[in-house]
Amino acid sequence: MSAPLDPPALPEELGRREDDVLERIAAIVGRRIIPRGEVHVGDDAAVLAPIVGQALISIDVAVFGVHLDAELFPLEDLGFKAVAAAVSDLAAMGGRPRAAVIGVSSPPGTDLEELHRGIADAAAMTNCPIVGGDLTRSRDISVAVTVLGECPDLGAVLRSGAKPGDVVLVTGPLGRSAAGLRRRRAGAGLDDELVVAHRRPWPRLDEGIAARNAGAHAMMDLSDGLGLDLHRLADASRVGFDLSVVPVAGGATLEEAISGGEDYELVIVTDNPARLRMIFHDRGLRDPLTIGVVNADPGVRTYQGEPFARRGFQHQL
Repeated sequence: MSAPLDPPALPEELGRREDDVLERIAAIVGRRIIPRGEVHVGDDAAVLAPIVGQALISIDVAVFGVHLDAELFPLEDLGFKAVAAAVSDLAAMGGRPRAAVIGVSSPPGTDLEELHRGIADAAAMTNCPIVGGDLTRSRDISVAVTVLGECPDLGAVLRSGAKPGDVVLVTGPLGRSAAGLRRRRAGAGLDDELVVAHRRPWPRLDEGIAARNAGAHAMMDLSDGLGLDLHRLADASRVGFDLSVVPVAGGATLEEAISGGEDYELVIVTDNPARLRMIFHDRGLRDPLTIGVVNADPGVRTYQGEPFARRGFQHQL
């Protein structure tokens, strides 16, 4: 799509005409094999085969310098994180991705090929093809990712289904991303294990589908921290909770595990944890960790008997 309100190109930008840039980007993000009957990058709109079951749609925006420290991480990581965060929203509902479209805003001279290499890596790793997108000029670098997914059979798992007596579990120990950012600021390399957890998060798609198949009552991804996201789930379900333990990842602190955010592990609420574990085991997934139980009083939300305050990442708007 053209942008008629954009200012005309300066002489030094004539080598970066939109069509030329789009052609190079299409070569980076385009899938080699496209399902019969579908049309991906290159037309006015993408054409997809019919959705199976419920359709899921979500959008996520990542801004360089806000969602990723521009002084510490390469632009490629911004592209990866933008797609991973959007796809994680599908994982949180037990869905599987079908496609994504990307909107990129950036100043003149931005290495758009580097940015889209990160986008393409995340798309390939999550089996979420990039089927279209748009480019425009702006003061900051931002990536808006809209994902389309599907949820067959039992339907999507919502935040609002938790019931008193249910067990609360998470798909893994928490705090890795926040610890990775702290380590990177202290001089750790980009290949440090915890730094990688921050710059290249992994959406728990298989775990989300397994939890849906196991009949989970409620689910959510931990993008803003357990100390905030679990309250959001409890608000939607109109319940309280009593946590007995917060699993802390190696190298992280308890506070990072509670409020650090961007772990993208799933919090799962179920009345049948044994069935959940059996299905996870049968599919070769890591055993989910029990952290507490749901109670009937929305005003009672505790960790080891003490009030569990809301804390986590929130934008100041």
